[in-house]
Amino acid sequence: MDEPIFKLPEIIDNENGWGPSPAMLPEKFRDIPYAPYSKADKLGRIADWSAPEQKEKETAGRTRASYRYRDQYTAYGYGASSAFTYTHAEDEASFSVVDNRSAAQKKASYRTTGGTKSRPGTRNPQRQQRNGQYQRLGMTGRGTTGNKSSARARDASVNVGPEWQVLEEIEFNRLSKLNLDVDEGEDISSHGFLYYYDKSYDRVNTKTEKPLLPNERVRYFISTSKDPIIEQLAKDDEATVFATDTILSLLMCAPRSVYPWDIVINRTGNKLYFDKRSNDYVSVNENAADPPVETGDKDNINSPIALSMEATIINHCFAMQVVNESEKYEFEKPNPFASSDDLEFMTPCAYRYRRFDLGISEEEDVRLIVRTQLDSVVKTSGGDSLITIKALNEFDSRSQGAGGALDWRQKLDTQRGAVVATEMKNNSCKLARWAVQSILAGADQMKLGYVSRANPKDNRRHAILGTQYYKPRDFAAQMNMSVSNGWGIVRTVIDLCMKLPEGRYVLLKDPNKPVVRLYSVPPNTFEIEDPLLDEGDELEEEDDEVIETR
Repeated sequence: MDEPIFKLPEIIDNENGWGPSPAMLPEKFRDIPYAPYSKADKLGRIADWSAPEQKEKETAGRTRASYRYRDQYTAYGYGASSAFTYTHAEDEASFSVVDNRSAAQKKASYRTTGGTKSRPGTRNPQRQQRNGQYQRLGMTGRGTTGNKSSARARDASVNVGPEWQVLEEIEFNRLSKLNLDVDEGEDISSHGFLYYYDKSYDRVNTKTEKPLLPNERVRYFISTSKDPIIEQLAKDDEATVFATDTILSLLMCAPRSVYPWDIVINRTGNKLYFDKRSNDYVSVNENAADPPVETGDKDNINSPIALSMEATIINHCFAMQVVNESEKYEFEKPNPFASSDDLEFMTPCAYRYRRFDLGISEEEDVRLIVRTQLDSVVKTSGGDSLITIKALNEFDSRSQGAGGALDWRQKLDTQRGAVVATEMKNNSCKLARWAVQSILAGADQMKLGYVSRANPKDNRRHAILGTQYYKPRDFAAQMNMSVSNGWGIVRTVIDLCMKLPEGRYVLLKDPNKPVVRLYSVPPNTFEIEDPLLDEGDELEEEDDEVIETR
């Protein structure tokens, strides 16, 4: 019997790096292309059979990286050679995984409670800084269906007239790739006064909750082009673009939005004015996987419209209740929208007009002035700190559209991180906008309140369960919100409009797709409404019952 023979294979050593040595490459491998690699390369999943097909579609358009993509990296050698790229000639959209498990098993496997996967402070922001370099987009693509968050098709925020002309259509995934670094804004002027924050509300918890009190004071909504301060600044050529913080935050956080919206853009001479037709209402669970659905029942207190109205009133009342009216903080100039006789009936707030330079080079003149708003001032060891005040609200954790929210009265004191994480998931757009508004205003802190219904079946009585401070930029970082990306979006829209002739334009969010469209409209299209329309009157027109009970 012959003895077994073991022969070592031939080893071709490359002294200059990894991979085969070109000088000693065997003849049989000469014509095969080689893609470089390194030890740092990481292999992701070849296939993920754990996620259903629908979930794959729902998460495909998100700007933040999902947990399913945690193994994917762009490493050395990526894209260096397309020789090994395989492209199927047919559409594979019809491919599906055969799953013979019962419906109950699937529900148990795929259901998440929400808010338990991450806590504030554990996620690092994945910003793509360009060091002042601005990435431009070619706006020729058409929109896709994107995330499907509701079976019911939503209506647009405004009816598109037959004479409206589509000029551009921009997909959200393209907006999320824009970046522009912008320096801190400079104060132009400050108006109004503030009351100091009542620190007793910092001691409120679920065991010592306080009822939310009604408040009859009003807040004027004045759009950009009707603002007398902005009108004067435009005459003095202090800037070329003008907006308010609510409008600008909507534009900067556009890729996170799901509900429809529109912005009116007026081009007058070399000036641009970003306007809103009416005041913004506060959305509820807009970004939830299963958001509230409009059923057509006007008595449904958990419909999107009813919840939005409720949240708007809660924010209005909460901001007034947590301040102490015994001491004022005066700014250099009076409120520009009311006489001294009206101040008694107005919500105290301060307006700060700030200028930002969006130019990429010194030759460019792209200065933007934004009217920002502050809600209160708090005394600290370092002096007075200007703050904004917002309120999250809980309606019914068991109802449709709750988005897996935890019961606040049971979890808020012991698991606040999980509560906040769930809110960040379900209200990504709203919270990002609040952070951006605070940053634009130069606020030192953002005060966040937690307000819940006294009874889940009654939307007219509420209780304050707690409060919390955040630094605006830290809060934005926890949400993976890139302010640079927001400025890139603003600059893109400005560039598009500056190339157009004088006139009126509308930037419209598609009600059911992650797409915005820029329309050219006739000059007299929905003339900007009366600016001296207070929040109370506007809400009363929408829902007499809610206002009456407050």
